[in-house]
Amino acid sequence: MSDFTPNRRSLLKGGASVLAGAATVSVDQLMGFATAWAQTSQWKPEAGAKINLLRWKRFVEAEDVAFMNIMQAFTKATGVEVNVTNESYDDLQPKASVAANTGQGLDMVWGLYSLPHLLPTKCIDVSDVADYLGKKYGGWAESANAYGKNKDGKWIGIPVACTGALMNYRISSCEKAGFKEFPKDTAGFLELCKALNKNGTPAGMALGHASGDGNTWLHWALWTHGGYLVDKNDKVIINSPETAKALEYVKALYAEFIPGTASWNDSSNNKAFVAGQLHVTCNGISVYVTAKREAKAIADDMNHAYMPIGPAGKPTELHLPFTMLTFNFTKYPQACKALTAFMMEADQYNPWLTSASGYLSSFLNASDSNPVWTSDPKNTVYRDVAKRTLTPGGLGTLGENAAAAIADFVVVDMFANYCTGREDLKGSIAFAERQAKRLYR
Repeated sequence: MSDFTPNRRSLLKGGASVLAGAATVSVDQLMGFATAWAQTSQWKPEAGAKINLLRWKRFVEAEDVAFMNIMQAFTKATGVEVNVTNESYDDLQPKASVAANTGQGLDMVWGLYSLPHLLPTKCIDVSDVADYLGKKYGGWAESANAYGKNKDGKWIGIPVACTGALMNYRISSCEKAGFKEFPKDTAGFLELCKALNKNGTPAGMALGHASGDGNTWLHWALWTHGGYLVDKNDKVIINSPETAKALEYVKALYAEFIPGTASWNDSSNNKAFVAGQLHVTCNGISVYVTAKREAKAIADDMNHAYMPIGPAGKPTELHLPFTMLTFNFTKYPQACKALTAFMMEADQYNPWLTSASGYLSSFLNASDSNPVWTSDPKNTVYRDVAKRTLTPGGLGTLGENAAAAIADFVVVDMFANYCTGREDLKGSIAFAERQAKRLYR
């Protein structure tokens, strides 16, 4: 993942150029489709419409260029001015909350995880957009329904894309540690981390407040041992033997990690991996994208794998979705719906996905055939992350409570408290239980 700070953007600038340079479509190239689309679209923008859109900061220049070209083509075809502002992961939610509370400043927010579910009464119903896109592009991945729909079955957000949180590893380091292929189970993964540390080629994953990296891998660790924050009725069940086993497992991993992971943010592991200090981590494909440009020897020596499977006996991954919401106080709801639908039409959506070099995958099934997934075999495992992902709700519903729990790092802090010795096993679980009960009361 990335925290998309200015330094981070500089690190990754142009990182997708090898693949995306030829794929980035200019505004002029988009205009033929855009003009025809605007004439026939069921969503007719209001006269004088202007849209203020907040999105996460770019991580690859080619992706940002492709996205802004889509915005410019939309403006030229419809006359709707689109003002795009960018914020880091950690600043998106506060900015969106301020707008929701004041009823001004923004029309749309392209946020992460379950942002629409933090603000469900402030979102317009976009079921017509979701139905249109689903019917045209092979249907939605099952997880899209959870991320997009409220408890009444209405779409309050459109899942635009998903970033995978999968294992990034150095091939030679794993082979030297005695593993010709990446372990498929948690027991094997722990043994790999022990051998890597012994060889001076350590693994490491964030235990700090890393909105992407910390939340994704630690929820996986909890779920793969059969532990969950709540049950299917949203009753808090974190205090369980399964949670205790997950804590013990992660503490054993932590003992083998590179020092400092308890304070890592979303950019820390990226930098350490590309610098040759880190040999296994959980991340999006951004490490590989950067290494191809700045450390070719590392890129040639790395690959990706699905998360190992633990006692649960099945994949229990959490990936990072980006969902678009439109506020119900906007003066231009039809223009906002038109923009959402337009940007996900295949003529510009597929080149945009390609420009991101595998960092973004689609919730729409038709996008599985995008050449980005087969042009480089190291990209392929990221293709299906939208289909594989669970949601922050776990066994429970993805509503305001679950959205608040992941935003407040309840699960992350539980693991960090135990691994760093701030709390013992019972104290760490009790702390998480109190936090969860406060949110789910």
